Amino acid sequence: MKVRGIRGATTVEHNRTEDILRETAALLEEIVARNGIEADEIASVFITVTPDLNATFPARAIRSMAGWKHVPLMCGQEIAVPDSLPKCIRLMLLVNTELTAQEVAHVYLKGAVALRPDLAQVNG
Repeated sequence: MKVRGIRGATTVEHNRTEDILRETAALLEEIVARNGIEADEIASVFITVTPDLNATFPARAIRSMAGWKHVPLMCGQEIAVPDSLPKCIRLMLLVNTELTAQEVAHVYLKGAVALRPDLAQVNG
């Protein structure tokens, strides 16, 4: 078994607690489903948001999901690069898995498809 990084990103329309929590949970659920992984296989999750998202910690969404109580989570802020994608939530899961790097499905949803259209097309 190896540790692999699995990336994902999504966007929200508004800097509201309910939007951030809903889209964070939806992104994580999609990453888990596409890669066939379980919370117990995850070493940690690093979560970042763009500076325009500060209504809540996105980790709250993950912490409230069944089976995720003991997964280490860390939130941070993306670098404020001019003209970068606004209202974006990014996840980096470090996962214990048998998947090869080529088999890992990175997930880009909503406006975040623009970040990695090459991977978004491959992974759906």
